[in-house]
Amino acid sequence: MSSTLRLAVLAVVLLIGLPTVFSTRGDKANVVVAVPGWATVLLVLLQLVAAVVSAWWLMPVWAAVLVSLLAAATLVSEGPRTRWLLAGG
Repeated sequence: MSSTLRLAVLAVVLLIGLPTVFSTRGDKANVVVAVPGWATVLLVLLQLVAAVVSAWWLMPVWAAVLVSLLAAATLVSEGPRTRWLLAGG
């Protein structure tokens, strides 16, 4: 298996699989494996860090800047949800 394919599979598992399986009760309609709010917050942060690091590694600078700005906007817009999750959901 090529390293590119391995990275693609890892990305799918981390960015789609983990948040699908692990979620906080009350945050999603279907909870497969319930986790505390802080774990959901960590999954969101993992997704954002992966997006920004990958963008700076693989994309032209202008695109990486755009991805970084979108990640920062996500942090701001996720603020109320993050506070709710950290308060116990």
